[in-house]
Amino acid sequence: MSYEERLNKIACFENKWQDACNQTEIYNLVMRHLTSSLPEGKTVKKAIVVGYDGCTAEMLDYLDREDNGTIKYILNNGGHAVFSYAGGKPYPEPIIQETSTAPGWCAMLTGVTCEGNGIDDNGFVKEIEPKSLFLKLPESNLVKSAAFYVSWDGHFTEDNSTYLKEKQYIAENKLDVTFLCADGDDGTRKNVLDDINRDDCSDFIFLILEYTDHSGHGFDYRPEVPEYMQALLSEEEAGFEFIEAIKKRKTFDEEDWLVLVTSDHGGYKCSHGLDTLQERITFIVSNKEI
Repeated sequence: MSYEERLNKIACFENKWQDACNQTEIYNLVMRHLTSSLPEGKTVKKAIVVGYDGCTAEMLDYLDREDNGTIKYILNNGGHAVFSYAGGKPYPEPIIQETSTAPGWCAMLTGVTCEGNGIDDNGFVKEIEPKSLFLKLPESNLVKSAAFYVSWDGHFTEDNSTYLKEKQYIAENKLDVTFLCADGDDGTRKNVLDDINRDDCSDFIFLILEYTDHSGHGFDYRPEVPEYMQALLSEEEAGFEFIEAIKKRKTFDEEDWLVLVTSDHGGYKCSHGLDTLQERITFIVSNKEI
């Protein structure tokens, strides 16, 4: 069976992979949620984006094996799933940015591809403009606080990190934004749970789990590979922990939460960055309409 056929048979998506939306839709969904009116009985807007780095869209066809998975929980409770794409242009147009970590997440966080944000590969520092959600949301008073939880040094801790200038700007202007890089995914999980469990948890949380990308590089980005499947289930377990923690908040009944799960790119064999469908076709899962 070809990869196109494998994508076509996945039942949970509301669109076809040929009609995939740009991964920049994450930015639009967050902005739409935080600028919309509060539902009756709610007093505050909150949003969390759970990133599965290097998770192919095909993997969503295997999640019925996991009872307490993030994506399964969202879809079983009225959520939505759509195909999205990495690379800046829809297939079969040539990609304009690498199907890699920095370009993918930066497109989501700025709402524009490399043509607007300048990040077409890893290892480049983004300018202040266009502002990412970490800067735009608190400056626009759409949130009081935000947080970015990762374990990859290339986001904001190295000299050529994507958000290095924004992080400095945020610190200089004393905005309530947390940038925290853990040693690994277990550390990221703890950091996110610590935040959610606070009474004054961040209004906007963006986190990236690396289980699938690390496993894909080491073993292959295919569901038939046990290590890659286990990596996805580890992410699903972590995300479900976040949802359970959110539901247990003392103020949960007063909070209007947007929960998104997505991937920055897929992978082919043990790599990514190029223009195969396995690398380009990603996904967005949301507890609210897309």
